[in-house]
Amino acid sequence: MADFRIWSDDFPANGFLPRAAEYHDKSFGVDGENISPALQWDAPPEDAQSLALTVYDADAHTGSGFWHWVIVNIPVDARSLPRNAGKADGSLLPHGAVQLRNDYGTQGYGGAAPPRGEKTHRFIFRLHALKAPLPLAPETTNAVARLLIHQNELDSTTYTGLYELK
Repeated sequence: MADFRIWSDDFPANGFLPRAAEYHDKSFGVDGENISPALQWDAPPEDAQSLALTVYDADAHTGSGFWHWVIVNIPVDARSLPRNAGKADGSLLPHGAVQLRNDYGTQGYGGAAPPRGEKTHRFIFRLHALKAPLPLAPETTNAVARLLIHQNELDSTTYTGLYELK
């Protein structure tokens, strides 16, 4: 039996995210493309009924990190998200998947934007196998979604990327 795992061909495990994954907002001092990386996975638990994805900057100076992307209700038979699946309109997501607002306050993927000159930040991509789909709308806060994700989690797998602005 294969292990539940997630990976990306856009960046190596514990390697640097591509510049395209950087946030785009002059007020944050960044002008990346805000394109979510392509992700692949396999072997979710057989009893999983849906999947969720969270992307978290563990090194953000907020006291609780920074949530860059939260998606729920990814069909359990899906095995990937294409590059730029996190665009605000959700048109590249699998049918039924719901993106919530990130900590920037925008819908979908919010790219990397650690403060310039600060140490490298870790971006943790976690795929959660859930025992049920979650009855959430796009306007649900990502904090509520994350609470329900953890209450319904059967298993999870992570893949970490790095980013810094020099």
